Amino acid sequence: MTFKEQARVGLLRGTFLAGSALFALSATAEAQTAEDAPAASAGDIIVTARRSEERLQDVPISISVFNQEDLTKRNVAVATDLATYTPSLSVNQRYGPEKASFAIRGFNQTNNTAPTVGMYFAEVVGVRAQGGTTSGNTVGAGAFSDLANVQILKGPQGTLFGRNTTGGAILLTPQKPTDKFEGFAEGTYGNYDQVRLTGALNVPLADTFKVRLTVERNSRDGYMKNHAPVGARDFNDVNYFYGRLSVVADLTPNLENYMIAHYSRSRTHGYASHINNCNVGGTGTNLLQSLSCQDQLTRQTARGDGPYDVENSLVNPFEHLEQWQIINTTTWHASDTITLKNIASYGEFRERMNLAYLSTNFTTPNQNNSGGFTLFGNFIPAGQPYILFATNGAGKGSYAAAESTVTEELQLQGKSADDRINYVLGGYLEFSRPIGFSNTISPNFLNCADGENFNCTNPLGFGNFSEARTKMAFDNHGIYGQGTYKFSDQLSLTAGARWTFDKIVGTGQGTRISFSTAPGSYIDPRTGKSIRRTCTDTVTYPGKVVQTPSQCSTHRENKSDKPTWVIDFDYKPIPDLLLYGKYARGYRQGGINFNSVGFETWGPESMDSYEAGAKFSFNGGIKGYFNVAGFYNKLSDVQVLAQLIPTAASQQAGISGASAILNAGKARSYGVEVDTSLLFFDRLRLSASYAYLNTKIVKIDSPSELAAQLVGTPFGSVNPQVAQGTGFLDTPKHKLSVDANYTLPLDESLGSLSVGATWTYTSTVVTNYSDPRYVSGYPVGITPSNNLVNLNLDWKEVAGTPINLSLFVTNLTKEVIKIPNQFPYAFSGGAVHSGYLPPRMYGLRLRYNFGG
Repeated sequence: MTFKEQARVGLLRGTFLAGSALFALSATAEAQTAEDAPAASAGDIIVTARRSEERLQDVPISISVFNQEDLTKRNVAVATDLATYTPSLSVNQRYGPEKASFAIRGFNQTNNTAPTVGMYFAEVVGVRAQGGTTSGNTVGAGAFSDLANVQILKGPQGTLFGRNTTGGAILLTPQKPTDKFEGFAEGTYGNYDQVRLTGALNVPLADTFKVRLTVERNSRDGYMKNHAPVGARDFNDVNYFYGRLSVVADLTPNLENYMIAHYSRSRTHGYASHINNCNVGGTGTNLLQSLSCQDQLTRQTARGDGPYDVENSLVNPFEHLEQWQIINTTTWHASDTITLKNIASYGEFRERMNLAYLSTNFTTPNQNNSGGFTLFGNFIPAGQPYILFATNGAGKGSYAAAESTVTEELQLQGKSADDRINYVLGGYLEFSRPIGFSNTISPNFLNCADGENFNCTNPLGFGNFSEARTKMAFDNHGIYGQGTYKFSDQLSLTAGARWTFDKIVGTGQGTRISFSTAPGSYIDPRTGKSIRRTCTDTVTYPGKVVQTPSQCSTHRENKSDKPTWVIDFDYKPIPDLLLYGKYARGYRQGGINFNSVGFETWGPESMDSYEAGAKFSFNGGIKGYFNVAGFYNKLSDVQVLAQLIPTAASQQAGISGASAILNAGKARSYGVEVDTSLLFFDRLRLSASYAYLNTKIVKIDSPSELAAQLVGTPFGSVNPQVAQGTGFLDTPKHKLSVDANYTLPLDESLGSLSVGATWTYTSTVVTNYSDPRYVSGYPVGITPSNNLVNLNLDWKEVAGTPINLSLFVTNLTKEVIKIPNQFPYAFSGGAVHSGYLPPRMYGLRLRYNFGG
């Protein structure tokens, strides 16, 4: 039997036995003690938001926390799943969930810019990557297995954490090895043939040496069905392996060494989109695409296709991601008041892919029943297939993105004045280096069986390849200090500062490749094809014909250093109530543009954040907590994507337009966050999280201000891709998540049985500044408001055994939820495309616990 078949049989056997026991207990259920009911008090939740262990309700920061049980119930497998249950967290996954970028309180990431949200695993930032998408800078698929908790810190956290960000930080804390022999084996089977197997084994080899091993294997068919005659049978699938080894060695009673090595490998078909409508009319290539789109739409209609059907004719599509990291933390408790901690890490990220972000199965149309299509005076027979746009980074030894990251952090933590003063001092070093060139080859208007090796036909006569090669090295260093002084048991002041030094050095090589025998063409030694290469950087190399990409090299360097700080007061008028006010400065580093003379670099953007909040705990007949925070953020030197338009003289000289990131504006956001969880009668838990967010681009530099930046460049105008007065992308104004969980009154010998439901509402989101509208009833540039309902049933210690059984349903109501599509050519390219979040998913999960 195959892996899936063996796993399926085992799960079904276990389910039959558990189901028989469930049927038996239904007749004997009686009201009993509620010792196993879930606790809703936040008093026992420990967080590390300030780099030391503290109670959640004592930390003057807006934080959302999920333990492993929360993650398992909600089927959280990758970081994007968190956004469903965290209203202030939004996600952009137009490249798929494993390549998503995150935004907290609206501050999002544009391609090729630094993340606005830092992702940390065991206090170490995610391995950096620099490619054409938002890959990397996060954790690998499967890293959400066997965690102690996940903490989402809202607002700038640049004082104590490695990379400066404006949005916040997501902290993953893995389960640490314990002194018990224990573990679990867990299996999940669901629709779309999902098989997810997870296990952990904790072994104390000695009193001072403990080991924990965690593994996960997850596979699921894609829910986007492909109807093209070639290519993958489905898209949006899941297929990854994850492993983690953790070792704790108590070298002396006061000296501990904690080592983690974890590895993630994902192999999928990538993500695909569905064509909803076509732009009608146009001339030239726009008319060609429009008519091809209408032909595809006709085929879709004839089949009765829905939103989860696609026609993607790319041959051998795939998305391969591989990431590993070793983290070593040494902690020395030098005395009762002094602790030294050293955190060192090394990791690598690699990506290979062959993707068509716009899913098409285009062929040349039969224009006016002429038997073909006339373009630029040439007649092209009908039915000739061509790919509109694809990206390939698949060659042997070649990666679409590949980077290594080394970090080193030394901390001194201390207490003094009878514990009225707590402080942490530290230094941070991070070095990210390229593993060769990140290389992508993108066929345009070609029909390719193997684009990386130029195995393509050119049915339209003008097809070509875009080749982009980059090397990026990053240095991020910082020194910091933060301390808290308790004026009394009720009133405290926290102040901290950090100075960060950033440096980016990069090399870019861009060429345009066409099949040609014209002067300057040559036989490519790798593929044996006759090709002609020209530099895409037409500013530095106008009209230059080359034979190797290295002849088109452009070198850039950018340095910056900035201080960041935080000041907050917190006051506890009674033990169960914390009031706080905070002011923080955050910033996000700049970067480099390769093809934009006069706009070679862009600088950091800075943010001033003001926050006030309250945290209230209940410990009477109703147990739980109620937390609320209000905030106001001012963002300056906003990093904006802009199009550069060359002057008429420059165009005659062969210089074409370019895009660049530049600092060109100011923005603000304000809002309210509410987080509460209440336990009634020791059985019914009601939880809710709500975020209101109002965002605005306050100012974009005027035409005269932008024109001043054009002096000495070949460009005549700058067109920022954002408009003054608009809101932030991918940012709902309202988001609400409500969770109810009830534990049934069963005899203790039968185990603990609970049922739960989650409802999440998300208001309308703008996903493209340039064209937020409806086309023939289909949303373009916006994601309409949506409702998501999930259900779960959990039976722990089934009939007194160490077996847990769970049933789950996500997207119960089959809500069709669009994935934001920000590609501007999704409108001008003849087709209106949309990706979609998963349809209804359901399944069962069995867990066997041992030891402990």
